[in-house]
Amino acid sequence: MTDSTPPPPSGDGSSGSSTGAARVTVERDGHVLLIGLNRPEKRNAADVAMLEQLALAYGELDRDPELRVGVVFAHGDHFTGGLDLADVAPRIGPRGLAMVPDGGVHPWGMDGSRVRKPVVLAVQGTCLTLGIELALASDIVVAASDTVFAQLEVARAILPFGGATTRFAATAGWGNAMRWMLTGDRFDAVEAHRMGLVQEVVEPGAQLARARELAARIAAQAPLAVQATLANARLAVRDGDAAAEARLQGELVRLVQTEDARIGMQAFLTRTDPEFVGR
Repeated sequence: MTDSTPPPPSGDGSSGSSTGAARVTVERDGHVLLIGLNRPEKRNAADVAMLEQLALAYGELDRDPELRVGVVFAHGDHFTGGLDLADVAPRIGPRGLAMVPDGGVHPWGMDGSRVRKPVVLAVQGTCLTLGIELALASDIVVAASDTVFAQLEVARAILPFGGATTRFAATAGWGNAMRWMLTGDRFDAVEAHRMGLVQEVVEPGAQLARARELAARIAAQAPLAVQATLANARLAVRDGDAAAEARLQGELVRLVQTEDARIGMQAFLTRTDPEFVGR
């Protein structure tokens, strides 16, 4: 599989990598960060440059206090054709694949780190392997009705290494996950929705607009409360209900002392829409 450089992104910039290729576009829309996979001529197959740039975009989302939600989408007709194995395979060393530069956050959270802000995913066309795993690592997924999914690593003599082996069964149930992971068969958006992999199915072409609507709705809420809710839910998944429950009262005390809590109470009393500041 040969590599080629895509046209410049339409956004206001891109995260860089050692290759200098513009594989991921990054654009701010108020408190929302739009992150676009930008290799449409290769069905957005992910080479190492794309993986690195995506990690850097997640790092920007994570550390900038003005950013509250990320929306990940893909330029072109397809979300992703999966890994560009011709580029990636030679770089898999004795300890696996290094893909998170300094300043980045692992988009699939496979190194123990997770972006602290919610991520809404918009998918269409082909969504293979790491695309499914990115959906499993995201918080809300909107799919065009024509999306075709497949977790087909077993057909390439490898295993899913972006989270499907742990998250697919947790999301969809053991039998559903094994049905698709062990066969590599393709499934549609209706099946993805049935299993809980996708939260909404929309007409083709409407997936990004709907994802942005949801992101804007999240961004309008108190950001510290959103992040605390997300963190506690993730803690329950990772370490169990008791670990999450033990943190609840302390988090509640912390949040009620914030400026946003005062803003929220004032909005409740005056029946106005709050404008939260993230403090």
